[in-house]
This record gives sequence, C-alpha cells and structure tokens, in this order.
Amino acid sequence: MVEVRGYRRAQSAIEYLFMLAAALILVAIALKAVMDSTKYLEKNVSDYTSVVRKKVLENL
Repeated sequence: MVEVRGYRRAQSAIEYLFMLAAALILVAIALKAVMDSTKYLEKNVSDYTSVVRKKVLENL
C-alpha cells in the first residue's frame, strides 16, 4: 500500500511539473508576442514622427 501511495505522489509531482512547464511556455510565448508588438509599434511611431517633422520643416 505504501508503494502505491508513493507512486501516486510521484505521478502527481510529475503532472504538476508538466503543467508548470506548459504554463511557463505559454508565458514565454505571450511575452515574445508583447515584445514584438511593442517593437513594431515603436518603429511605426518613430517613422510617423520623422515624416511629420519633415512635413513641418517643409512648410516653414
């Protein structure tokens, strides 16, 4: 009976570690998506401000 309890405890620990690993992978994917979108947004804003600055200087 003790062996069965130990097996169940080990199985539960392994299942917990797999769930933790899956959660960490999902968090890593979400962080990568956020970082990529932030970089893309920063580039677009920079391009937009340079175009606006150029247009303002042309109109002076």
